[in-house]
Amino acid sequence: MSSTSTPHDQEPRRPAPPREGRAAALRRAAAAILDGLRTAGTSLSTPAGPAEPLLAHAPKRWVRMLPLVIAVCFVTVLIPVTVQVLTNDYGVDGGLAGALGVAQSAPLLLAITRPLPAWWIVIVADVFGAIATMAADPGRPAPWTPMIIVGYLVLCCALSLRESRRTLLVIWLVTVVAGLVLGAFRGEGSQDTSVLLMVLSGAVLLLGALLRERGDAQRRLVEQETISEAERAQRTLLEERARIARELHDVVAHHMSVITVQADSAPYRLEGLPDEACEEFGSIAASARESLTEMRRLLAVLRSEGADGERAPQPGLDRLPHLVEATVRAGIPIDLSRPELAILTHLADVTPAVDLSAYRIVQEALSNVMRHAPGAPTKITVSLDDEFLLILVVNGPSKEPPAPLEGSGTGHGLVGMRERVRLVGGTVDVGPLPDGGFRVAARLPLLPKDSGTA
Repeated sequence: MSSTSTPHDQEPRRPAPPREGRAAALRRAAAAILDGLRTAGTSLSTPAGPAEPLLAHAPKRWVRMLPLVIAVCFVTVLIPVTVQVLTNDYGVDGGLAGALGVAQSAPLLLAITRPLPAWWIVIVADVFGAIATMAADPGRPAPWTPMIIVGYLVLCCALSLRESRRTLLVIWLVTVVAGLVLGAFRGEGSQDTSVLLMVLSGAVLLLGALLRERGDAQRRLVEQETISEAERAQRTLLEERARIARELHDVVAHHMSVITVQADSAPYRLEGLPDEACEEFGSIAASARESLTEMRRLLAVLRSEGADGERAPQPGLDRLPHLVEATVRAGIPIDLSRPELAILTHLADVTPAVDLSAYRIVQEALSNVMRHAPGAPTKITVSLDDEFLLILVVNGPSKEPPAPLEGSGTGHGLVGMRERVRLVGGTVDVGPLPDGGFRVAARLPLLPKDSGTA
């Protein structure tokens, strides 16, 4: 029995040379793949921008730390699992299994800042790992082990969030070529895992690229909206200044005209004036007419041609009752408190510019109430102290939702309001109230600041 059992026991050892020949063929295929990778590397784009960690600009710290935590978790799990599976299931030497586990998993930490160099390390380690596993046990799933697939998909997530479409396409093509070449040498009874990695890696790269491009588009949109908002605010400020300039032109033109008439009529109204005084009045009238003509020439471009509204008298505080009446008809209950309003406009030292600015402030405040708090009760208080004209407009919370087109204001009306107050040397305070209402409080000087030095 011993003589017959010896040849029977020796026959399974004869396929050993073909196994060594298969391993040599796999090594030659790996060398060819590496040469192809070096050639393809010239077409890969470099990482976009500086080597910053993924999500480095996130506002919250835990979000910025999330990529590192995920990478550490995967590395901590994949290295021991890879070593154990390669050693126990595939029969790979323990030292080689440890080296492959580290080379295939540790670069995930590098992928946080430099995903493309990490991919180079991982793809080379994965190719050598596939060669080692297929040479050790051709009957196992090949060419990619489950650990390789998991680690590679995590790496693809990092690549898709950083690299360009062209780079991602080349990476996927290299993955496909490596899988097809290595899959050609797998054992006949082994399960092909190359198609699985092709499909999953392609899906992850595509989905990640779409998410990144969508985020980039949203960020560019926000930046453009911010720029447009700044431009609109600046344009509104300039338009309001032009409007104020046109209105002040009417005020100044009136006073200059009065000066001209008084200077021209002084020699006839005042008897016994010496010739020098008459000449001086004539010079004053000529200078006033010249200044008026020059001012009209410079400000003519600010007045719209054919605008009938520009020819109407400029409103003042005496027009507040009409403004309030029109607003009440629009559905806004208003309580107007104006003690001694006639004294404010006629007896008090209120300049025309301040009178006009006060009216415009109340007008803009009521416009904001109609737009953003329709139906809210509103109280307007106009009072006077020793140095300032005080205006207070307070509205309560809205009783009905604003119209869709009016609900999101830009604040440009408040910009014009502040500009008017600034030009006359006053102050304004606007802001919401705890009960959901809004308050506009303005202090306008009764006399110009430089009146005392004139």
